[in-house]
Amino acid sequence: MFRPLLKPTLWFLPMFAVLIGLGTWQIERLHWKVALIARMNANLSASPIALDAILALPNDQAQYRHVAVTGHFDNAREAYAFGTDEDGKPVFHVLTPLILADGRALIVDRGIVPQEKRDPKTRPAGQLEGQQRITGIWRTPDPANLFTPKPELGKRIWFARDVSAMARLDHLHLVAPVVVEADATPNPGGLPRGGQTVISLPNNHLQYAITWYLMALGLLAVYLVYHRQRGRLGKAP
Repeated sequence: MFRPLLKPTLWFLPMFAVLIGLGTWQIERLHWKVALIARMNANLSASPIALDAILALPNDQAQYRHVAVTGHFDNAREAYAFGTDEDGKPVFHVLTPLILADGRALIVDRGIVPQEKRDPKTRPAGQLEGQQRITGIWRTPDPANLFTPKPELGKRIWFARDVSAMARLDHLHLVAPVVVEADATPNPGGLPRGGQTVISLPNNHLQYAITWYLMALGLLAVYLVYHRQRGRLGKAP
């Protein structure tokens, strides 16, 4: 027979409900993440589509799609986003406006260059002129946060790919606030080095759910043991 005490029960029930709720929320997040990863993989494996076609898609369906766009690079408005390569060495992503036939622009992440090659004069062969057809991956860039350093506008160096701010600075009319991450097609002279899309979608929600549920189970055990020690749980006398 179980005869719960009022004060421990009033403390136990909301805590238990919160822990169960957190575990259930993580299960929901798990299903969401699995669907997101499946859609991302499907998009990455699909053939390139035209600009008008990708603009017609909802934003979540357009992410990580390959797109083919045509225009000319405005090399004079090249910008640089600080980052690291696969070895952890500092590099710059070269962000160049691609001007379309109607005058609008897309920001193309053409790839990375080492720090000593940031100045385009050190890599003139890669400064593509004239009409170009670029194939890349459509991405909404991660926004800056409180810890992101301010851009060094004099050097056109950014620490987040804030394409909207870049467009305002250079008076560009963007097609969309996205980055087209150029594929690995080699550029003349080898720089910038494209194909730098990073796929990183950790899926730890099952572990988190198990943790919350185990905490709820532990709390329940403590609650029951407490009552048993006080003779409130067991066989009726």
